[in-house]
Amino acid sequence: MQKPKGRIFDGLRFGRFPITAVQPVVEGGKYPAKALPGEGIVVGATAFREGHDQLGVTAVLLDPTGKERQRVRLAPPRGERGMGTDRWEGVLTPSGTGNWSFLIEAWHDRYGTWHHNAEVKVGAGIDVELMLAEGAALLGEASDDGSRSEADRATLRWVADRLADGSLSPEERLAAGFSDGVAAIVGREPIRELVTVSEQFPLLVERDLAGRGAWYEFFPRSEGAVRDSASGVWTSGNFRTAAKRLDAVSAMGFDVIYLPPIHPIGVQHRKGPNNTLIAGPNDPGSPWAIGAKEGGHDSIHPDLGTFEDFDAFVARANELGLEVALDLALQAAPDHPWVESHPEWFTTRVDGSIAYAENPPKKYQDIYPLNFDNDPEGLSEEILRVVLLWVSHGVKIFRVDNPHTKPVWFWEWLIGQVNTRVPGVVFLAEAFTRPAMMHALGRAGFQQSYTYFTWRNTKKELEAYFTEVSHDSPAYFRPNFFVNTPDILTEYLQYGGPPAFKIRAALAATASPLWGVYAGYELYEHVARPGAEEYIDNEKFEYKTRDWDAAAESGRTLAPYLTRLNAIRHAHPALQDLQNLTVHQSTDEATIVYSKHKTLADGSKDTIIVVVNVDPHGTRESTVSLDLAALELDPEDLSPNGGFRVDDLISGETWEWGEYNYVRLDAHVEPAHILSVRRSHP
Repeated sequence: MQKPKGRIFDGLRFGRFPITAVQPVVEGGKYPAKALPGEGIVVGATAFREGHDQLGVTAVLLDPTGKERQRVRLAPPRGERGMGTDRWEGVLTPSGTGNWSFLIEAWHDRYGTWHHNAEVKVGAGIDVELMLAEGAALLGEASDDGSRSEADRATLRWVADRLADGSLSPEERLAAGFSDGVAAIVGREPIRELVTVSEQFPLLVERDLAGRGAWYEFFPRSEGAVRDSASGVWTSGNFRTAAKRLDAVSAMGFDVIYLPPIHPIGVQHRKGPNNTLIAGPNDPGSPWAIGAKEGGHDSIHPDLGTFEDFDAFVARANELGLEVALDLALQAAPDHPWVESHPEWFTTRVDGSIAYAENPPKKYQDIYPLNFDNDPEGLSEEILRVVLLWVSHGVKIFRVDNPHTKPVWFWEWLIGQVNTRVPGVVFLAEAFTRPAMMHALGRAGFQQSYTYFTWRNTKKELEAYFTEVSHDSPAYFRPNFFVNTPDILTEYLQYGGPPAFKIRAALAATASPLWGVYAGYELYEHVARPGAEEYIDNEKFEYKTRDWDAAAESGRTLAPYLTRLNAIRHAHPALQDLQNLTVHQSTDEATIVYSKHKTLADGSKDTIIVVVNVDPHGTRESTVSLDLAALELDPEDLSPNGGFRVDDLISGETWEWGEYNYVRLDAHVEPAHILSVRRSHP
């Protein structure tokens, strides 16, 4: 860091130019900010100087070896955030995984300072010869810089000579100094001095599925389950029958197949249909009530098959381009082996009973929560053993059930231990809880999290939440927008009809690089248990068969729409980044508009504009007002009248759009436009 020299200046905190409020930095660098390969990471800082000379600010990206990989000139952000705030922003793009880092440089911009002063003074006829002479000296000095290309040096020498040529008019001389050629040269390699360097800040770049991907959840016991019509007794599906469903999941374009717990299910206090307290002899119970005489978290339910069967399921998924995510539910049924072998891992009440799980008014008599305070080391080591066992069987993604009910230190330790041994293992937090806890879990190492998206339905709610997750918290919190879960069937889906299912899928698939669907969503399953926000005849407590073929034949399936959404996601890099979302304006209170833009390494641009009618019951008309700067349109992208072409990736229609556009969306026909801005070059 550039500081004044001399013993009396030792210990100063400020460098020559102050650099503060660097982002993305999590708690001063205590935790690394999150990133993905190829992701545009918005980097910013507040930097300023005394006086009126020009300041330049640069962000520098360093790979895991410390080698410089990218250097980007920062600029004030658009709009009010960049007006008089001394804020500077730009985008860095790491190319691979590992422990990267970045730093900020602030420096005296010699050319920018001369350019500003010369423009003002020469235009006013003040110190004309002096300003031209200073420009000639500055660019002449730069032309002697051996680090520049010979072509650039020659250009700078020629311009310096023109600035010094008294036979030319001041306007001609100044025009040479202000030329596009000079601007391009100093843009690539600025003329800098008094460079002040910030400290380095960590950037953890994880593999794609840590922050990108479409998830699909199903219960393997339901896939292939058969009910005897005479006796009413069910035969469970298993890994072999469930594997047959993988082709359809892959064909819809999903990346991850997520399985609820696959372990033996407790018999004591087993829940019956619809969470009733008494189960019949043939009721399968909740998979989250883990553990029975057959084993615990390191065992497979006998009805599902063997480890060999599970390995075959994982292999088939991988052949189809799917990764298997397994539920990690750290709790036990009353007959879990741990209850007898390690009673200290649970909470014993004053009457000698073990406390079961409660989330008032909900009670889970079939589940005992773990207690990490009595034997933290022993319990932690056992869980690590269990996780690594499943990793050895090809599971590299874990959806963690209720992580907010366990100490945060434990997750920091477990995820750190697992990722040290096997880099690339991903943990998703199913943490529907207070923001502080959700964010702390992200800092502790969770690569992604469930979110409040499930309950954000109005335009105003969605605009605020999309802005929050894309701009305020992406350094430590990656949102996975699940549209439904076995536990959550919102009123919006209960009463919105098929349009509601389309709307929520379109929003989730385009607003976040991560989204998920629980099986049955494509069949518009929407009937709730009376008085509850969950499905009636819930699959958590019973087998459920679905006639996928009949739904496809009758056309009552959302599968083609989900397939199209995932195809659009895979084809458009802009939808694979989190921080590039911009909310635009519309005149209708139920029409939300946002865009995602990405400039790729080859210089090409991908821009998506999404317009959604969030009212599932009717038709909405609106005038959409676009922030054109966010679209980064090039002159060649524009038609003679200043418009640009957009292709609707859902309907296949093409329109010419501009700053203001009329939109009419009928929720019962097509509630969303997903528009790709047509560029004039690849």
